[in-house]
Amino acid sequence: MMHKALAGWLESLTRCEPEALHAQPVTAVLLALGSNHDADVHLPRVRESLAALGEIQLSTAFQNPDFTSTAAQPKPDYTNQCVHITLTSPNTLQQLQQVFKQFECDCNRQRLTETQTSIKKVTMDIDILLIALDKNNSLSNHNDFKRSKWIIMADRYPFKAHERAGLEELTTVIDRL
Repeated sequence: MMHKALAGWLESLTRCEPEALHAQPVTAVLLALGSNHDADVHLPRVRESLAALGEIQLSTAFQNPDFTSTAAQPKPDYTNQCVHITLTSPNTLQQLQQVFKQFECDCNRQRLTETQTSIKKVTMDIDILLIALDKNNSLSNHNDFKRSKWIIMADRYPFKAHERAGLEELTTVIDRL
């Protein structure tokens, strides 16, 4: 169960579709990492790449069953971890999305459709959960974006249990003011 303070904080945040924020300068980001294939190789590799972008803080890496797994069609467990990055220099959300896709490719991520394979091997999946915009962003006069430093990526909310657990662990490094 999610900590009440975290739940209340998340509910107070603005949710926005990533497309509406593509050109906005981002100063910090909170990511969810996931791998169900050679996670012991790919997670350290991507953490090293992420550390090159700024100061990182990590949650515990959790092993979780694939929620689409069934008795008739078992699937490998995922290793999931959340990462908070205070960026060395602001990047637009679109630039960050491209960088993270490249990190996935560097881990040999294959994006196959479900019809091509029944069990998808995911070497690395990087999802943006929250972003902090530069205070001089073009949305800074909009009331929804004045309330909080953090914005939830609407396409990722509500968060999965392992994402909430990672966020809860990182609340000590997330600036909530």
